[in-house]
Amino acid sequence: MSTAIAKTGGAGFSLQPQNVTEAMQMAEMLSKSQMIPKNYQNKPQDTLVAMMMGSELGLHPIQALQNIAVINGKPSIYGDAMLALVQNHSAFGGIQESFDEAAQVATCIVWRKNGEKHTVTFSQADAKQAELWAKAGPWTQYPKRMMTFRARGFALRDQFADALAGLISREEAEDMPERDMGSAQRHEKPKEVTAIEYYPADQFDANFPKWEAAIQAGKTTPQKMIDLVVTKGALTEAQENQLKSIERVAA
Repeated sequence: MSTAIAKTGGAGFSLQPQNVTEAMQMAEMLSKSQMIPKNYQNKPQDTLVAMMMGSELGLHPIQALQNIAVINGKPSIYGDAMLALVQNHSAFGGIQESFDEAAQVATCIVWRKNGEKHTVTFSQADAKQAELWAKAGPWTQYPKRMMTFRARGFALRDQFADALAGLISREEAEDMPERDMGSAQRHEKPKEVTAIEYYPADQFDANFPKWEAAIQAGKTTPQKMIDLVVTKGALTEAQENQLKSIERVAA
C-alpha cells in the first residue's frame, strides 16, 4: 500500500490515503484490526464510509473510526468529539455549560463569532416526557451527564450544522427507537462483506463521454463527479486520474 505517511513532530505519524484506491486498502487493513471498534471489524465498506465521513469533518481515519458510530443505521458522533469539532470551527465564538442540581436542568449556551448567544436546556421533566428517565443504562448510572449531553447536542446542532454535516450525538442516537425492520429481518444474520466492489469498467467507458461533457460545460467538477461515481462502485487510480484530467471548456 502506497499510503502517504505524514510525520508529526518527530514523535509519531498519521496515515492519509491520497486516493480512493489507497482509502480502500486502508479500510481493508483497519477492518481486520482489533484496535478499532467492534462495529467496524471485518466490515471494510462500513470502515471506508466512516473514514470518508470523518474526512469531511476534518478527522483523520483513526479519529473517525474512534468517534463516529452507526446506531440503528444512522451515523452519529460521540458528544465530546462533537464539541471538539465545533470548537475547531472558524466561526466558533464560545460555549457555556451548567447544571442546576436543585432543578435538575442542564443548560448549554453557544454562539458564533459576532452572533447572538443561543440557549438550550434539557431537564428531568424533558427526560421523563421522552421516556428516558430511569431507562436502564447511562440514564440510570449518569443522568446528569446524559442531560448535559442532550442539551449540548441540541445547541450545537442548532448553531453549527455546517460543522457537524448533519450528524447527531451518539447518545441521542442510542435513545432513538430501533427502526421497524420486521421480525424476520431483525433476526436475520448479517451478510459478511468480503471485498469492496469496483465500478464496472464497461459502464465507466460508456458513461465517460457524458461525464466529460458535464465537466467541460461547467455543470460539475472532476472531484464532485468522482465522489458521485464512487457511491456506486470504487474507481481505480487510472480511472480517477482520467476524470481529474478533464478541464472545463471556457465559454
